[in-house]
Amino acid sequence: MADKVTRDEATGVDTTGHEWDGIRELNNPLPRWWLWIFYATIVYALIYTIAYPAWPMVNRATGGLLGYSTRGEVAAEIERVEAQNAEVSAELAAADLTTLDPASPAFHYGMAGGAAVFRANCSQCHGAGAAGAKGYPNLLDDDWLWGGDLAAIEYTVRHGIRNETDFDARYSEMPAFGEMLEDEEIASVVEHVLAISGSDHDADLAEAGAVVFADNCASCHGDAGTGDREQGAPNLTDAIWLYGGDRETVTETVTNSRYGVMPPWAPRLSEAEIKAVTLYVHGLGGGEATPAQ
Repeated sequence: MADKVTRDEATGVDTTGHEWDGIRELNNPLPRWWLWIFYATIVYALIYTIAYPAWPMVNRATGGLLGYSTRGEVAAEIERVEAQNAEVSAELAAADLTTLDPASPAFHYGMAGGAAVFRANCSQCHGAGAAGAKGYPNLLDDDWLWGGDLAAIEYTVRHGIRNETDFDARYSEMPAFGEMLEDEEIASVVEHVLAISGSDHDADLAEAGAVVFADNCASCHGDAGTGDREQGAPNLTDAIWLYGGDRETVTETVTNSRYGVMPPWAPRLSEAEIKAVTLYVHGLGGGEATPAQ
């Protein structure tokens, strides 16, 4: 490869000085129209970076002379939509959900809005389809620790469970029986729980465990193990388990207990949003009718 610039005899154009296997590269000028477009893009880029947010700084970016931001545009759009829905949102916020007409605009607005609230705030624990996971309740079935009617669900959403920020949070605490019972007693009461839930069990141990259950567990779960919603004590006979119903998991639960926490949503959600997500959860399939007064 040569470095000497020469003129190509055939075209009369200077070469770049580069040559590969006898082939020289011509130094043809760029088309005028291409150059003007290129210069225009440079000018446009400079104007854009001055007019719009562009240059990153330590903790922010330059604001631009026009003061435009996509975040501000989204905020304005949200404000516009909220203004359009202000009347029906206020109606939902003031409504008694137990008497709200399912054909009313407020009800339909609540169901649609509740789905959005659920996806944004609840699906992380209960799943996108609300089927729950280990330690997080399935909201599609009819097994409710604290009740599944509209009033009960709204209270749970509003105040949460076993949190330290809301004085009215639902609260129950299962003792860690590993600190109170002998290993043999724990093994026997586990077999009793397996027996009343219809699982495979050791009949002799289960019989002895019935006494341990009556002395230590029946005060919350009931004599028959059917639970108590006033205390948030689960029904142990329906084969629906929050953490699992195999022998190893039940033993872990009895020995060390469980202590699930749900945050109170009242400080984070508006009144209309709380009622909307209540309607949505109740309508997923497991919601119960309001008790007769």
